[in-house]
Amino acid sequence: MEIIREINGELIKNLLKQGKRADGRGKLQYRKIEVEKNVIDNAEGSALCRLGNTQVLAAVKIGLAAPFPDRPDEGVLSTSAEFTPIAASHFEPGPPSIDSIELARVVDRGIRSSEIVDLKKLTTSNPELVKAIYLDLWIIDYDGNLFDASTIAAVVALKNTYLPKLENDKLIYEERVEKLQTKACPISCTFGKIENHIILDPTFDEEISLSPMITITTTSNHVCAVQKSKGGGFSKNELLELVDLAFEKGQEIRQLLDLRELD
Repeated sequence: MEIIREINGELIKNLLKQGKRADGRGKLQYRKIEVEKNVIDNAEGSALCRLGNTQVLAAVKIGLAAPFPDRPDEGVLSTSAEFTPIAASHFEPGPPSIDSIELARVVDRGIRSSEIVDLKKLTTSNPELVKAIYLDLWIIDYDGNLFDASTIAAVVALKNTYLPKLENDKLIYEERVEKLQTKACPISCTFGKIENHIILDPTFDEEISLSPMITITTTSNHVCAVQKSKGGGFSKNELLELVDLAFEKGQEIRQLLDLRELD
C-alpha cells in the first residue's frame, strides 16, 4: 500500500509540474458539484452533496433543550460528523475519531460565525426551554475534501429546514409550520500545497501528498473560519491570495447552487 501511495505521489507531482492533475482539472478548479435536497423524510431538513466521488449527507433535527447558562436568550446548535465504514476502507465503527471531531468543529465554526441562523430567534415562551438544531453529517463516500462537501450539504440542509409546531412545550413533528429563517450562506474552500504548487479541492490521493492544507470559509462579505492542517505553512502573500480565491470560488458555488444571502 505504501509503495502504491509513493508511486501515486510521484505521478501527482510530475503532473503538477506540467500544470495538470490526474483527473484533468486545472489547479484551481472544483470537481463537479451536485446537491439533492430533502432526501430524508423524517428529518426537518436534509441534503446530499456530491463533490466528485465524495458524498456527504447532512440531516437536521429540531428538538427542545435547556439554554446554556451563559446564553439564556439563545437556542442551541450542535454539529456532529460520522465517518461510516462504507465510505472508506480505513474508517472504522466506534467512538468519534479525531478527524471526525475536527470536521464537525470546522463546519460548526463556519456556520456559527456566518450567523446563517439567528439563535436568538429560537427561544420559546418558556425561559427554561429553547429550540435546538441538531446537525448530523454522514460521510457516505470519501475521495478527499470532506470540509467543502460537508459545508455545502450542511448549508443546503439548513436552508431547507422546516420547524415543527410548538404547543404546550412540546414539538409536534407531524406539523411543520414555518421555514427556519436563514440569512448568510457560508461556503468553505479547501486548498493544499504540493511542493510549490497550490491546488483547490484535493482528492484523496492528492491529500496524501499535501503539506500543508487550509480551509477558508467565507460569506459574500467576510471570512468566517480558517483551519490549517497537515503541517507545513503558507507565506503571507499566499494566504492573502487564497482568501481572495475563497471569496471568488465561494460566490461561484452560491450561484451554481442558487444559494441566496439576505441582508
